[in-house]
Amino acid sequence: MTSYVLGLVGEDISASLTPAMQEREGRECGLQLSYRIIDARMLGLGVDDLPDLLDWAQRLGFDGLNVTHPFKQAVLPLLDELSDDAADLGAVNTVVFRDGRRLGRNTDWSGYGAAFRNALPDAVHDRVVVLGAGGAGAAVGYGLLDQGAQHVAVLDTDADRAHDCAVRLAKRYGDERVSAVSDLAGALADAQGVVNATPTGMNGHPGTAVPRELVAPDLWVSDVVYFPLETELVRLARDRGCRVVTGGGMAVHQAVGAFECFTGRVPDADRMSRHFAELTA
Repeated sequence: MTSYVLGLVGEDISASLTPAMQEREGRECGLQLSYRIIDARMLGLGVDDLPDLLDWAQRLGFDGLNVTHPFKQAVLPLLDELSDDAADLGAVNTVVFRDGRRLGRNTDWSGYGAAFRNALPDAVHDRVVVLGAGGAGAAVGYGLLDQGAQHVAVLDTDADRAHDCAVRLAKRYGDERVSAVSDLAGALADAQGVVNATPTGMNGHPGTAVPRELVAPDLWVSDVVYFPLETELVRLARDRGCRVVTGGGMAVHQAVGAFECFTGRVPDADRMSRHFAELTA
């Protein structure tokens, strides 16, 4: 039986469902797949420790790692090769160790795009505000623009990072379709939807990235956070009558893409979605 040793590197990820999803799909595909959590905060590790962490993962025989906050951009200079989309985004969520080399891939954008199309197929051409210009925000913007969003406005507490993200997206999709903004209320007045692509709302980061007074009933609301699945923003949006896209769909579909990168096998996305629903029931 073909075997794989994989892991997830990030902060505050002990509640992640990725290990369960990947190991179950591995069994369904006839693979012996072991998936480990490497919680940097619990281990006292930071971005400066990432080179050593990758070295040890390779030495210990890992076949690959998923990478999440706050390492998706910091990992880039430590890799031997980037896929075109990862290079465009300047972020990696999947590192494959193959023949002594480190290959960087990004399945966040495609995962978000698939999840969004499944949930709100009539909204793929809308104008959208994306909160957060880190790896997740860039991936969400990429996914929205790739499937036809009319315009994506990027907002971040770091104005320079928002500008850099917008420039990166505009290089691929055109200046007229992307902008960096600083006024959330003004941006939402010109949009049909908003996406939280910040860590706000996840375990260890309570709160909502969108002030309560700005969550209007005619706005659709999406959150990339999936633990917990019902974030404060998601609950607020439901209470206001908004259409909602939780982070669950992105979690599943990025895992679908990562599984294929790691194993070369095309997993059953519907089966993985059903398993995720079981895990979160």
